[in-house]
Amino acid sequence: MTRRSTAEGTRTDQESDASFGGVRGLAVAAHRLDRCRTLEDVVQVTAAIAFEVLDARGAGVCRIEQDTCRVLVVEPSPSDARTRRLVSGSYRADDRPALRTLIRDRASWVAHTVTSDGTPLLPGDPEAGDEVESAMLRDIGAVSGMAVPLVVNGAVWGQLLATRAQGRPIFHVDDVARAEVLAALAAGAIARVDLEAQVRHLVADDPLTGLANRRVADTSAEAALESGTETCIVMCDVDGLKRVNDQLGHETGDDLLRSVADVLRRAADALPGATAARIGGDEFCLITVGRRRAEVAEVMAATIAEFPLPHGAAISYGLASTAVAGAVSARQLFRQADMAQYRAKRARARARRAAAPATADPAVTAERVVVAGSAAIVAAQSGIVPRLCALAAAATETLGGSGWAVLMRRPGAPDDEPASAVARGGGPAEVGAESFTTVVGHGPWVVEVGVSGTAATGEVVDTSLDALVAVAVLGAG
Repeated sequence: MTRRSTAEGTRTDQESDASFGGVRGLAVAAHRLDRCRTLEDVVQVTAAIAFEVLDARGAGVCRIEQDTCRVLVVEPSPSDARTRRLVSGSYRADDRPALRTLIRDRASWVAHTVTSDGTPLLPGDPEAGDEVESAMLRDIGAVSGMAVPLVVNGAVWGQLLATRAQGRPIFHVDDVARAEVLAALAAGAIARVDLEAQVRHLVADDPLTGLANRRVADTSAEAALESGTETCIVMCDVDGLKRVNDQLGHETGDDLLRSVADVLRRAADALPGATAARIGGDEFCLITVGRRRAEVAEVMAATIAEFPLPHGAAISYGLASTAVAGAVSARQLFRQADMAQYRAKRARARARRAAAPATADPAVTAERVVVAGSAAIVAAQSGIVPRLCALAAAATETLGGSGWAVLMRRPGAPDDEPASAVARGGGPAEVGAESFTTVVGHGPWVVEVGVSGTAATGEVVDTSLDALVAVAVLGAG
């Protein structure tokens, strides 16, 4: 064991084989490492360059954490089973004296199974170097091996390993020196990409949940729209966060937000190419590209149902898609999704109120439907379809339902021919929620109104809806 460039087991009287090729190899390494932008790139380039510059049988980069070493990459990939088992596992410094010294003293080491003239070395021979490492070399059929520390920001981050096979000279001091220069270049690249990753994290990630932030969400939405494929935006917020903060404290509220992020992350994983982001506060979004609206809605509903939030909280969400909205800007698509989310949130609130012990009289419900429906018809744009859509939305909201639809029968069509949908609205029915649809019509026009399973209904409510549809149709003329 030695510090820095001298290593036990080397023969200093050997003629150095450092050449212009070796110097050039290190220069190439510096340029290639400078172009790396990820840790994976750095370790792959380092192993590949070490294999060439050190004239090695194999070269690898290892990560050392808490005195445990694991191999990240080996160049070339080992073909024999014994070596594959060695590089796929991890080992502790307690079992490898050379590794322990490398970590403690930042010392490089070399070990051999033969002398410089090819004479086999017996186990325990001081010229062989560390006994454990020389035994490992015998197991894999190598004649020489070495390791140099990768020191990043003043601490041992890992080590660079290399071995040589039969027919090649054993590693000497110049080889160790070249390996240490390469390790220093690699350590600098690791520190740089780590810093860049930290900066990207600060700029692009939400610090509480680890999801992307609003800046990334906006960029992802713009890129999705530019792709020309169907783009969906799902806007979400958390029902019950204020209650959790007030009753259980803000730390519990933060845990709740992280649970929401986990749900969105799972949904994004099920929709390749999707971006999950926290917009701020209790607002989250999911952006998909090239995914159909029905698929996104199905994944959201299934994921939310499979992973319910703690403390009785829930996620309200709304979905907007370019397949429905057409050619719109990212800002407009976000706004449409937000409006859909707001409608879903109000529907959830109505459902909670309706789930309370019922005291409402159907006559009272009918009166509320008439008041809300009449106001909606008066405020709607002229024309039968806008008036019927306004009525359907208002009646569905009053009755605690989810989706609604306006349909039209073909003139002269037989009674068993289904009507064609003209417009639909509202949000998807909540998983597990009891609901149904009531159908009313006038002439060729048919209106489907969503109704909560707990709403107070009856003949008086149906009669009110019939009258409102007639008013909407006849008044439009």
